[in-house]
Amino acid sequence: MKMEFVEKELKSWGEIIITTSGGEKFEIHLGDTEFDYENRVIRLKSPNAHYVIEGDSVESITKHYGHPDND
Repeated sequence: MKMEFVEKELKSWGEIIITTSGGEKFEIHLGDTEFDYENRVIRLKSPNAHYVIEGDSVESITKHYGHPDND
């Protein structure tokens, strides 16, 4: 799906889980995600790494509900 749709869904929900065509899953949030339309990539900043995701490689979106952190 197009990254414009992914951004629209993220803005409407605030936090989503995306699955790429390669099977990778990423939990993205409004505050840590940038949509770079010039390069067609999604940039995700996490505490452990910065990810660059092929913007149009998202195959599915899961709208995620909050949950307690049980670490």
